[in-house]
Amino acid sequence: MPLLPPPSTATLPHLRLPLPLPQSLRLLHRASRHPRLLPAVAAASLPPPPPDALLPSQATGLVAASQANFMRVIVSSTAPGLEQHQGTDLLCVVRALLKKIRRRVLVGDRVLVGAVDWIDRRGMIEDVFERRSEVVDPPVANVDRLVVLFSLDQPQPEPATLTRFLVEAESTGIPFVLAFNKVELVDDQIISYWRDRLKSWGYDPLFLSVDQRSGLSALEEMLEGQTTVVVGPSGVGKSSLINALRCNQNISEEDPIHQLLEQNSKWFGEQRVGTVSKKSGKGKHTTRHVSLLPIVDGGFLADTPGFNQPSLMKVTKRGLAETFPEIRKMLEENESSGCLFNDCVHLGEHGCVVKGDWERYPYYLQLLDEIKIRESFQLRTFGTKREGDVRYKTGTMGVKQAEPRLQLKKHRRVSRKKLNQSILDEMDSDMDDLDDDYQFGVSRRNSKR
Repeated sequence: MPLLPPPSTATLPHLRLPLPLPQSLRLLHRASRHPRLLPAVAAASLPPPPPDALLPSQATGLVAASQANFMRVIVSSTAPGLEQHQGTDLLCVVRALLKKIRRRVLVGDRVLVGAVDWIDRRGMIEDVFERRSEVVDPPVANVDRLVVLFSLDQPQPEPATLTRFLVEAESTGIPFVLAFNKVELVDDQIISYWRDRLKSWGYDPLFLSVDQRSGLSALEEMLEGQTTVVVGPSGVGKSSLINALRCNQNISEEDPIHQLLEQNSKWFGEQRVGTVSKKSGKGKHTTRHVSLLPIVDGGFLADTPGFNQPSLMKVTKRGLAETFPEIRKMLEENESSGCLFNDCVHLGEHGCVVKGDWERYPYYLQLLDEIKIRESFQLRTFGTKREGDVRYKTGTMGVKQAEPRLQLKKHRRVSRKKLNQSILDEMDSDMDDLDDDYQFGVSRRNSKR
């Protein structure tokens, strides 16, 4: 089969590489057969290619769900002539190279899918495009808003757990809203108590009831055209809230997600909900994986598994204070003077303007000790230097090329010298065993005589 001439950089503006002419032509010709097959660093910061640059067996889309080793991708763009497949879902696996260079594919990522079988609706994720934002707990990419959901009863809110969720939400830098569900189970006095208490923390929460469909209008206004992630402990009603928000919407035939409804896609169905444990009063783990669910106005709702202890892995010792509105308020009130030392962690040091007369100060001290222990452990284990996932080699004419850095002794083949030496060692050990058996037999015969 004759090879096609390599495309020019004018037709593929996203594939301009600063390489010498002969090698550039070879790479561009390789990219014409497999677009976006670029070094990890370059590809991670590039936007999706135009549809004209895609092959008939390729597509770009959104990762809507992840479970085990499979991911469900909703197709957003295809090659010319295959527009009828836009909006369908593909069951995909992740390319092995992405796993070797430890580049995770998260729910919410925009990805390039190759080797697409349009009949069986299967494919392989070959690349991940640039991300706007990323949430660690739960792992979701390109998030526009967070909804931190708790319940006023069954289970009751715990201040320590609530503080951890708020600190995790503050550390992401993503706008979020705090909401309390199951207001029908408590009286107005408890609602007023929590409203005043959280106001002293620096938050203005929403109070709603999923069962009675009250207080949902404020949330519906925030969902239009955005990717919203609902987080919170188990049993607070995250899946029930998502089902309530989605069932109120009328879907027209012109809506892009109407095609998924006609296909009876599992991605479109309602989320499974469970009951609260009667013994412990806490929720049971019903939702077991992260999934993005479409809504009418072009946005998405992310249902996530419940967990009681956010990891706070991205919160540092210096950045913890910024996640508490009480500390930010004290620093703003004393902006002219401020703390005496720039590295002050607000433990009552000399010249510190942050006092300890606020409610959540013990929680701040507890989290600070936890982060100190974690950072010291990471320093002893990994040190101050850590190799990246990509290494650079100098090629022809001194041009640096990026290639994935593989884990040591994991993907490397055993050398022939070492393999031959191991065979010789096994033969020597077998000969020694034969000699021992022979000497043992001779000694037994001599003893019988």
